[in-house]
Amino acid sequence: MKKMTLLAVAALAMTFASCKKDYTCECKVTSNATGTNVTSTTSGATGKMKKADAEAKCNEGDSNTTVGALTVSSECSIK
Repeated sequence: MKKMTLLAVAALAMTFASCKKDYTCECKVTSNATGTNVTSTTSGATGKMKKADAEAKCNEGDSNTTVGALTVSSECSIK
């Protein structure tokens, strides 16, 4: 009976443990500043967090800006 209780407590504890790990956010920046499309890729660590939190933080880097004929856009995703 003790073993069953111990196993049940261990299983319950594992269900509440979060799956946090290190994610890398990679952003692809595209600009037409030189008359042709120029693309560069940057990456940075998001730190230890849940996947959904890492995706939300990484997506904060998404943007699309147009000023006159100049357009700069960035698309970010976790890797």
